[in-house]
Amino acid sequence: MGSQDRPVDTGATAPLDVIEVASAVLVRNFELLRRRTGDRDLDRSEYLLLRTLDAAGPSDICSLAAALGLDPSTAGRQVTVLAGKDLVRRTPAESDRRRSVISPTEEGLERMRAERDRRRHDTAELLDGWSEADLRTLGEMFTRYNGAVAEKYLTAPTTATTSGAPAPASR
Repeated sequence: MGSQDRPVDTGATAPLDVIEVASAVLVRNFELLRRRTGDRDLDRSEYLLLRTLDAAGPSDICSLAAALGLDPSTAGRQVTVLAGKDLVRRTPAESDRRRSVISPTEEGLERMRAERDRRRHDTAELLDGWSEADLRTLGEMFTRYNGAVAEKYLTAPTTATTSGAPAPASR
């Protein structure tokens, strides 16, 4: 194990200090995992967009952008890339033919599900030996944290669904 792979011991003890350092290390660890787990069929943005469409159903660009915390132009570019790979399709909205409705293709759903299964497998390996209660607690805490971020920064707050994909939250 190289020095960069060891857990960071900062001596932080106050809860917010521990959370701040743990958040920074978590982001680093996610990047480390991404680099070391090999090639992925879908990148993170493609995966999240497809998960969102799977959970929420066909959506327009503005709804997708809000659910993902993106501006509509970024969401539009991501949709264009996925459409070029035949993973999503655009159809004109019935109410306004100028607006597009985005839906996943069967291939898009299959690839998203395969990626989800790989991610679950990798997560299960990392958390092997954790109790069911600890796994539930971690899931609940991640969900609360992500909800707080969504509430503060997303144009349309989202909460995690049981599938783990973002879904619009009611106020």
